[in-house]
Amino acid sequence: MNAKARILVVDDEESIRDLLDMGLRHRGFEVLTCPDAETALAQVGSFDPHAAIIDVMMPGEDGFQLSRRLRQNPDLYIIMLTARDAVSDRVHGLEGGADDYLIKPFDFDELVARIHAGLRRIRKHESTTWQFGPVTMDDASHRVSVEGNPVNLTAKEYELLRYLMLNPGHVLSKTQILQHVWGYDYLGDDNLVEVHISSLRDKLNDKQKALIQTVRGFGYRLGD
Repeated sequence: MNAKARILVVDDEESIRDLLDMGLRHRGFEVLTCPDAETALAQVGSFDPHAAIIDVMMPGEDGFQLSRRLRQNPDLYIIMLTARDAVSDRVHGLEGGADDYLIKPFDFDELVARIHAGLRRIRKHESTTWQFGPVTMDDASHRVSVEGNPVNLTAKEYELLRYLMLNPGHVLSKTQILQHVWGYDYLGDDNLVEVHISSLRDKLNDKQKALIQTVRGFGYRLGD
């Protein structure tokens, strides 16, 4: 699962964010880093993380408060990072919605091991099949069908459709799609999104553009 797992990192220390961003990407994860809770809450919906690594002490809303708000998603695996090692702090974090707790400075390999362990537990209860209208996607086998008929997609077309399927009804901008499907460091032309949307529509027999809708000036969305 690590090749596709998305990790949200929230820490006000730039050095920690950079370290985790580089290290987790190297291990095959997709990563979104945020300096505070406000930024994280603004972006968490479109990023749809599988796990979150949250610093306890941050300006504004602290990690405990953010953890409680993110816990609205029961499938999100939350690891708290803190320089405070008091038992009462760990209990407070775990009771507030965190799944795990690491004391700074932490060992990066241990952090990755804990992420893997948490995602394995979540994966056992996570549905890997999604349906929207005539389209069915089985993420375990990477198979897509339209009204029961198999559809052959390229890797990027599959990731694009997957992103849309995970956000039905939400308008996704070209920038969001580029960042999520092609990576946050992608610097290419956003016409690439239009080309892949067009190809995806053809393969899904969406000639009327009723399934993948264009919201002019904003982006694309799946259905109403």
